[in-house]
Amino acid sequence: MKKDNFKELTLDELAQKKVTLKEELFNLKFQYATGQLDNTMRLVQVKRDIARVLTRISENTQKANATK
Repeated sequence: MKKDNFKELTLDELAQKKVTLKEELFNLKFQYATGQLDNTMRLVQVKRDIARVLTRISENTQKANATK
Protein backbone atom coordinates (compact mmCIF):
# COMPACT_ATOMS: atom_id res chain seq x y z
CA MET A 1 0.00 0.00 0.00
CA LYS A 2 1.29 3.47 -0.80
CA LYS A 3 1.94 6.02 1.91
CA ASP A 4 -0.59 8.39 0.35
CA ASN A 5 -3.34 5.85 1.04
CA PHE A 6 -2.63 6.05 4.78
CA LYS A 7 -2.97 9.85 4.88
CA GLU A 8 -6.71 9.61 4.35
CA LEU A 9 -7.34 7.23 7.26
CA THR A 10 -8.43 8.26 10.76
CA LEU A 11 -6.68 7.09 13.91
CA ASP A 12 -9.27 4.36 14.49
CA GLU A 13 -8.90 3.12 10.92
CA LEU A 14 -5.12 3.17 11.26
CA ALA A 15 -5.30 1.16 14.47
CA GLN A 16 -7.54 -1.41 12.79
CA LYS A 17 -5.19 -1.53 9.79
CA LYS A 18 -2.25 -2.15 12.16
CA VAL A 19 -4.04 -5.10 13.75
CA THR A 20 -4.91 -6.55 10.35
CA LEU A 21 -1.35 -6.18 9.07
CA LYS A 22 0.13 -7.77 12.21
CA GLU A 23 -2.20 -10.75 11.80
CA GLU A 24 -1.15 -11.06 8.17
CA LEU A 25 2.52 -10.87 9.17
CA PHE A 26 2.01 -13.65 11.71
CA ASN A 27 0.36 -15.84 9.07
CA LEU A 28 3.13 -15.11 6.57
CA LYS A 29 5.81 -16.00 9.11
CA PHE A 30 4.00 -19.23 9.87
CA GLN A 31 3.78 -20.07 6.15
CA TYR A 32 7.47 -19.24 5.74
CA ALA A 33 8.45 -21.51 8.63
CA THR A 34 6.47 -24.42 7.21
CA GLY A 35 7.77 -23.87 3.68
CA GLN A 36 4.39 -22.93 2.21
CA LEU A 37 5.16 -19.28 1.39
CA ASP A 38 5.56 -18.68 -2.34
CA ASN A 39 6.27 -14.94 -2.34
CA THR A 40 8.80 -14.12 0.38
CA MET A 41 8.83 -10.47 -0.69
CA ARG A 42 5.35 -10.17 0.82
CA LEU A 43 6.97 -10.39 4.29
CA VAL A 44 9.00 -7.27 3.54
CA GLN A 45 6.00 -5.44 2.09
CA VAL A 46 3.83 -6.12 5.14
CA LYS A 47 6.60 -5.04 7.54
CA ARG A 48 6.96 -1.78 5.63
CA ASP A 49 3.21 -1.22 5.66
CA ILE A 50 3.19 -1.71 9.44
CA ALA A 51 5.99 0.84 9.76
CA ARG A 52 4.04 3.28 7.58
CA VAL A 53 0.92 2.87 9.71
CA LEU A 54 2.87 3.35 12.94
CA THR A 55 4.56 6.45 11.54
CA ARG A 56 1.21 7.88 10.47
CA ILE A 57 -0.30 7.17 13.91
CA SER A 58 2.65 8.93 15.55
CA GLU A 59 2.33 11.95 13.25
CA ASN A 60 -1.40 12.24 13.90
CA THR A 61 -1.01 12.04 17.67
CA GLN A 62 1.79 14.64 17.61
CA LYS A 63 -0.40 16.99 15.58
CA ALA A 64 -3.28 16.47 17.99
CA ASN A 65 -1.06 17.19 21.00
CA ALA A 66 0.46 20.26 19.37
CA THR A 67 -2.93 21.84 18.76
CA LYS A 68 -3.98 21.48 22.41
